[in-house]
Amino acid sequence: MSTESSSPSSPSSPSSPVPASPHASALASASQAHPWPRLGLRPVTLAGLLVVLVGVFLLSLAIGSVNIPFRAVVTILLGGEPERATWSAIVMKFRLPKALTATLAGAALSVSGLQMQTLFRNPLADPFVLGISSGASLGVALVVLSVGMSGSAALLSVAGWLSNVGLVVAASLGAGVVMGAVLVLAQYVRHSVTLLIVGLMIGYLANAIVSLLIYFSAVERLQAYISWSFGSFGGVTWQRMPVLASTVIVGVGLALVLSKTLNALLPGETYASSMGVRVRLARFWIIAGSAVLAGGVTAFCGPIAFLGIAVPHFCRSLLNTSDHRILVPSVTLMGAICALLADLVAQWPGSETVLPVNTITSLLGAPWWCGYSCGGAR
Repeated sequence: MSTESSSPSSPSSPSSPVPASPHASALASASQAHPWPRLGLRPVTLAGLLVVLVGVFLLSLAIGSVNIPFRAVVTILLGGEPERATWSAIVMKFRLPKALTATLAGAALSVSGLQMQTLFRNPLADPFVLGISSGASLGVALVVLSVGMSGSAALLSVAGWLSNVGLVVAASLGAGVVMGAVLVLAQYVRHSVTLLIVGLMIGYLANAIVSLLIYFSAVERLQAYISWSFGSFGGVTWQRMPVLASTVIVGVGLALVLSKTLNALLPGETYASSMGVRVRLARFWIIAGSAVLAGGVTAFCGPIAFLGIAVPHFCRSLLNTSDHRILVPSVTLMGAICALLADLVAQWPGSETVLPVNTITSLLGAPWWCGYSCGGAR
């Protein structure tokens, strides 16, 4: 690969300027869309997002069916004794695990969506575009719905398969099978677009099987499956938290390591290959990291929509850049903030009603994003 030390600075230069390749121009515009991140404002923006995240996190611990003063929340988190002992139990046993789950899930889905949009160069790509969510749904449906058909509900209930643990295991197995199939295909498929289509077909196949199970299943079994499909951040206990946290940390860490590779893939795989990137190996790790994030969240929380597709676009618009060295940390923070806000609204403060998180993320997020985008376009 040839390099140019300088470009002509005056008309009297003896050599004519060499036109920049469109791939190089695309990479330059993608990694340096606006100069202001290089002026020191990038850390300020990330620090601002971090402050907002901490504030929303504390708000989610304080507001609910029982409102708890902020001072009492901070006292509980620091290990002190609040005015009422019940406040400590509410925060530590229920609200804190739920808030942590929402933080981890929002960050994971947003980073996963960012990687998928870059890999496939498709703004409509999300964490579940490869059929990971459909595989998890199929795993849960096979356990919950087929039990009603076989009449062995009592046996499986004793074994624990119909409990929350059983649903997590079933969703993990379903997502893992689909992820394994996609990773194997990624080694043989030359173009990412073909892999995208294959993933969509796998999703359609899994959804078709789920539809058949729903059609033939007993009515009393549908409620358990529907409840899981609504999505919830409240099903992760302290015992399961290390598994979810380690999964998200590994996935986000891998995305940070792959930031430069993702930047090279912005102009296309041809240019990335000319820059020395091993495209198939990079594709393998990007898909693996994204699938682990999406599959882990789906297994523990159910299918959570909207965050993975909208948050990356919002961060690109907010920061005026496509540089993944900036986007990955900002998307992580913004995804966590959006998930906490959605969970806060779903709790319906002051009431015992808890709305489905999956409904809130799309019902409130989609109109807001449309308005924000139209305002930016003007």
